[in-house]
Amino acid sequence: MDKGKKEITDRRYLRLLAEKYPNSAAAKSEIINLSSILSLPKGTEYFFSDIHGEYEAFLNLLRSASGTIRDKITMLLSDSMTEIEQEELAQLVYFPVETLKRYGREELTPEMEKLTIYRLIKLCKELSSKYTRSKVRKKLPADYSYAIDELLNVDTSDKDKKRYFDEIVNAIVDTNAGTNFIIHLCVLAQQLAVDKLHIIGDIFDRGPRADIIMNELLNFPDVDVQWGNHDISWMGAACGNLALVANVVRIAVSYNNFDVLEDGYGINMRPLSMFASNIYKDDECKSFAPKIWDENEFDNVDAKLAAKMHKAIAIIQFKLEGQIIKRHPEYEMDDRNVLERINYKDFTVDIEGKTYKLNDTSFPTIDVNNPLQLTDGERELLNTLEASFKHSELLNRHVEFLYTKGSMYSCCNSNLLYHGCIPMNEDGTFTEVKFKAGTFKGKKMLDHINTIAKNAYYVGDESSVDFMWYLWCGKNSSVYGKSKMAAFENYFIDDKEAHKEYYNPYYVLSNSEDICDKIFVEFGLNPEHSHIINGHVPVKLKDGESPVKAGGKLYVIDGGISKAYRTRTGIAGYTLIYNSHHIALAEHNIDTNEKVLAGQNVDKQYKISPVIKITEPMAERVRVADTDIGKVLKERIEDLKVLINAYEEGIL
Repeated sequence: MDKGKKEITDRRYLRLLAEKYPNSAAAKSEIINLSSILSLPKGTEYFFSDIHGEYEAFLNLLRSASGTIRDKITMLLSDSMTEIEQEELAQLVYFPVETLKRYGREELTPEMEKLTIYRLIKLCKELSSKYTRSKVRKKLPADYSYAIDELLNVDTSDKDKKRYFDEIVNAIVDTNAGTNFIIHLCVLAQQLAVDKLHIIGDIFDRGPRADIIMNELLNFPDVDVQWGNHDISWMGAACGNLALVANVVRIAVSYNNFDVLEDGYGINMRPLSMFASNIYKDDECKSFAPKIWDENEFDNVDAKLAAKMHKAIAIIQFKLEGQIIKRHPEYEMDDRNVLERINYKDFTVDIEGKTYKLNDTSFPTIDVNNPLQLTDGERELLNTLEASFKHSELLNRHVEFLYTKGSMYSCCNSNLLYHGCIPMNEDGTFTEVKFKAGTFKGKKMLDHINTIAKNAYYVGDESSVDFMWYLWCGKNSSVYGKSKMAAFENYFIDDKEAHKEYYNPYYVLSNSEDICDKIFVEFGLNPEHSHIINGHVPVKLKDGESPVKAGGKLYVIDGGISKAYRTRTGIAGYTLIYNSHHIALAEHNIDTNEKVLAGQNVDKQYKISPVIKITEPMAERVRVADTDIGKVLKERIEDLKVLINAYEEGIL
């Protein structure tokens, strides 16, 4: 841009800025305001990964700020409350509506309401101390914003102001608003404790109610999501990818998660149950018995019928996947067109150059001359399922949220967030992946995938919709990053060798600081001060693995919130906490009996006890000035200085 054009552009920008700050005094006032914000401690960021539908554990962790709120209660109130009383107050903060329902009027007296309000105000004062009053006001409930603002900011050491404070509390209780006021204070405490929330993928599948988790995220003030392959599966299903519709249903049935489909999203499972019971009436479907970690509350399906449903939808999925593979040779996945690799005369299958005997030879819906062709009954069933997904208002609201708040990766405050991997070759170079638009690798590949995923949902482009399936399970998919998805082998082949899924070289290479530095440079971050925060691969703490790798440059925080992984990890996952003092990991220790861990018994009252361990203390307290928001505010201050100069020189 030549000098003349730049001056015109700068002047136009200043005129726009002048509309908000119409004189020098207004601009100076804003500089003072922004400068004061820069001096504040940074807000606390929380990072969760691989939640997998475990809504009870997640709600407990989120609302408790992974144990931080309980620690604050002890710090502030241990002199006046017993250990039991502190725990009761903590549970009230986490689940106010449910906790208050358990109290009778003889327990929740007016005096008790007042005392609880005093304690909650003290807690909220402490939690809000690092924020400006204007930021706290934005979090206040509309109904009680004035009263809460006054209570948070009254100096009770002054006798007259203490009386004013007491009168506000008395008025709240005397007008029978005490219970409702307490609920709002509890929600405020939750939101003050977690300033920003990052979800590093895989909200869906395996656990019972991902829809409840999504509802919680919808109401959270500041959250972003880095898509995981299980999220992509649901997103693709909502985009109309029939293979992913089948996949979503298959996984839900395989984990006995009928409630999330029917009660959560209104997906009608009766057509599948009728189809499966008719087609597989004489087939025990032994390899398809569901894993029962949680009992359904609303829709209990007989395990034998669930196995038949499981097999029916799996065969449909394999047919649809084969069709996608044929449409897209650029995927280079012909080896995963499994139904066409079966010899239907001797019931063997060729997998990666080796022939295996099938353990199940019942294929009543397969035409051996055209294995990928759907039967009329399968087409009709798919039409019904597709309509259910398309017309599920809640599912579409949740998917819209994932697209609005989500992406393949995020760079935030010198942290690089992504779910799976950056595909790499054995020599540490980034893998070049073929797309219709060309060949991409590293950051450019993830940026291109972002565009494809959005085209699938907002444009409905057929090729992009198909690609959502590749993103779910393709060997060069950054959110999957394994050699294959061995679902077919797990069902139909006894030889465990065929079940092996080999991880992309990234998962070993990323343990090296040099490789992490290479990734930081690729994404425009400073290797000296950056971290990768990663999910997808469970950390087996019980086998001596650590979530902190590459000399502290890589954090892998998938540790098994999902019950299905806890026997392998020995833990219920991690929360990474980044506040103004340190980076820390909260280990989610499991306080329950061995039978629950082994999946032999279902106990919804299992307790997760977070233990916070500081992994990286900060030499100096991190201020807003040191964050991404701080950079933006500094730029705004410089712009305002130019505006002031324009006013003073008479340019404006």
